[in-house]
Amino acid sequence: MKAKLGMSPIAWWNDDLVELSDDVSLEECLRQSRSAGFTGMEMGRRFPNDPKIMLPILKAADVTLCGGWFSGTLAADGDLAANKDRIQPMIELFKAVDAPCIVYGEVGRSIQGDRSIPLANKAVLSDDEMKAYARKLTEFGEWCADRGMPLSYHHHMAAVVQFEHELDAFMNHSGEGIPLLFDAGHMAFAGGDVLRTIDKHHRRISHVHVKDVRMDVINGLDWKKQSFLDAVALGAFTVPGDGSLDFGAIVQKFAGYRYEGWFVVEAEQDPKKNPPLKMAEIGHKELMRVMTAAGYTVETQGFPQS
Repeated sequence: MKAKLGMSPIAWWNDDLVELSDDVSLEECLRQSRSAGFTGMEMGRRFPNDPKIMLPILKAADVTLCGGWFSGTLAADGDLAANKDRIQPMIELFKAVDAPCIVYGEVGRSIQGDRSIPLANKAVLSDDEMKAYARKLTEFGEWCADRGMPLSYHHHMAAVVQFEHELDAFMNHSGEGIPLLFDAGHMAFAGGDVLRTIDKHHRRISHVHVKDVRMDVINGLDWKKQSFLDAVALGAFTVPGDGSLDFGAIVQKFAGYRYEGWFVVEAEQDPKKNPPLKMAEIGHKELMRVMTAAGYTVETQGFPQS
């Protein structure tokens, strides 16, 4: 089995908490992640939107674009046309640089980006709302796939699909047209069973975020007073090998289902307390250890050779 290892630039510059950002260029971010062994990078705010500019940067760093976040609003407005208009340029960009997917992140009715709203106040969809939302996402995913760029749906803390039972409901009412991005850290933060969730939904998982968590930080949160961004600032997330999750068991579970594709380290934390290069090296070393044990061959080529 083959696998690819990527990172998210959120370890270097945080899009929601600017204070948790290093003053490093895109080129330096790519250089550091590549030197740690990662061959892919998801898109962040310092990436150019023109493939003619992006491709030479990726080629010079020997890194491929392995995904990127789209802020969807279908849970709030259900407006397919507006979301199609916003995602169309991203589809064309991602096709031009041969990215595997666009990550659909729901921001409609979400409190993930608002530090003033505590975790306990997240929106909860009724059964009928969840059914309608899931069907709308399926239609949107099919539309994107028809244009040559599949989506991967990201369950997320503080969003409408956060808890394990919410993900179960979403998956039950949605269709194959909207694959799943499984994020171990977000599921663990939400109190879900990581391995059980993989068992239930492995057939639809097309992209994986190997985010680790510090459970002592999470267990110490007051959900009635503290927000998702408060948790991030306190250090709730980290890289594999530095947190509480057993990635040996997680990766073995994926191997058992013959998952082949990207495993992406997305670990937002203070880069001054947790230097991104050092954390990238820790994460890569741990992933190589557990992936080798699980029978994976990790691809070492970055930017595709012409």
